[in-house]
Amino acid sequence: MKPEPSPEFIQAGWDAPPQVKALCTTRNGGFSKLPYKSFNLAKHVGDDYKCVLHNRELLGDSLKLPAEPGWLEQTHSTRVVTLENESSRLADAAITRKANTIAVVMSADCLPILLCNRGGTEIAAIHAGWSGLADGVIEATVKSMESPPSQLLAWIGPGISQQCFEIGVEVRDIFIGKNSDAEGRFIANRPEHWLCDLGGLAIDTLTRLEVTEISRAEYCSFSDESLFFSYRRNATTGRMASLIWIDNNA
Repeated sequence: MKPEPSPEFIQAGWDAPPQVKALCTTRNGGFSKLPYKSFNLAKHVGDDYKCVLHNRELLGDSLKLPAEPGWLEQTHSTRVVTLENESSRLADAAITRKANTIAVVMSADCLPILLCNRGGTEIAAIHAGWSGLADGVIEATVKSMESPPSQLLAWIGPGISQQCFEIGVEVRDIFIGKNSDAEGRFIANRPEHWLCDLGGLAIDTLTRLEVTEISRAEYCSFSDESLFFSYRRNATTGRMASLIWIDNNA
């Protein structure tokens, strides 16, 4: 009899209150076969539906989750939902103030950004690719929270690094058009192409919003194939999940 898969997780490296649980999954320890091997948690990427369901069940069992995560239908938008108040899951950010309610976003190069307040009574999860960042998904989420920005902590999870994220001049122009200081987050790579520091742009946005405590995971989803799915590396691939919840028993 084959042993049960054992998922690997990356715990958020920040000074959140003890009742706030936050982590990111890796690609390892699930049921999916190549090219989704093996802990793919997304239903929309072409993976065997039964494998995804088994992986989601394994996620809950491995972490002893108090409830099913509030899976979103992400579209690179700036839409934010409050999980306990809204039935729609068509959004790229979720907020909750209810214990044992799990906010989650999926990614495979885009940034997962987790937020909580210092009291551990309000949390959020954000899916931020370059278009969501440019359109203001972080601003929309922070604005939707009841806590003032100065009381928020942020953790930026694993995403694509600057060395691996080449964009065209039109993307650079969008960010610099919004804020001239963004120019420092781009390195010229070849004619009309630049290397973009997506995490740095997120930090700049959070800082402008007066979020003062920001932590960033030092991983690259593109270059570390052993740990992460990467859409830019393999267009047909799985998704990691970044989860955050308030543990009623902590």
